[in-house]
Amino acid sequence: MSDRDAPDGNAPAHNASAHNAPAPGAVDPRLLDILVCPQTKGPLTFDREKSELISKTAMLAYPVRDGVPIMLVDEARPLSDDEVV
Repeated sequence: MSDRDAPDGNAPAHNASAHNAPAPGAVDPRLLDILVCPQTKGPLTFDREKSELISKTAMLAYPVRDGVPIMLVDEARPLSDDEVV
């Protein structure tokens, strides 16, 4: 038994989610499938460049910090007319 083996002789379990985790600043695609705008309950799109979830209906951009969407209207940035295309 090596120092890395568990006491029962098995190798330690690996965190499978760490291997499938989105890139830093990205949002897990499974999460994007279920998230909706908290104000309108409408769909969101992910802007990778700005790391924001966009609600065109509400004209709001919700920040994503360290891969975690901040789904609070008070934390959202208003979108300009030019940003809603």
